[in-house]
Amino acid sequence: MILVTLGTQDKSFTRLLEAIQKQINLGNIKERVVVQAGCTKFDSNNMEMFDLIPMDDFDKLIEECDLLITHGGVGSIIAGLNRGKKVIAAARLKKYKEHVNDHQLQIIDNFSKKGYILKLDNFEKLDELLKEVVNFKPNKYKSNADNFREMIVQLIDNM
Repeated sequence: MILVTLGTQDKSFTRLLEAIQKQINLGNIKERVVVQAGCTKFDSNNMEMFDLIPMDDFDKLIEECDLLITHGGVGSIIAGLNRGKKVIAAARLKKYKEHVNDHQLQIIDNFSKKGYILKLDNFEKLDELLKEVVNFKPNKYKSNADNFREMIVQLIDNM
């Protein structure tokens, strides 16, 4: 099963769903596709669409999915990584009015450079990424929280 998460942003992200629908139509996606669409409205006979999914159900879907396709939200990406899932992430972009700025590009670049996720930056090449993800072995996610905590403790100690 493929789980698609678009976050809770108040702006639409139909661009990603159109790319996924195209791959379904071409036969490149045959699996069940479940979408947490947030505020994005999209009609599909091939995808199970939900505005928001209760957290317990969302956690179960993440556990069950073979692939997580998500926007560039840190919470969504980490939710997949913490469960050892393969993740493809696509940034919401300001120029398409999908977000107020392009910070998701930086988030996705950072996770991608560390080998945690695959980055979808050209929606016309989703088919190639779907082939690549089959053999993709994501690096085990290592949180930077310990380093961050240590930095804060040092700052407080030096006050």
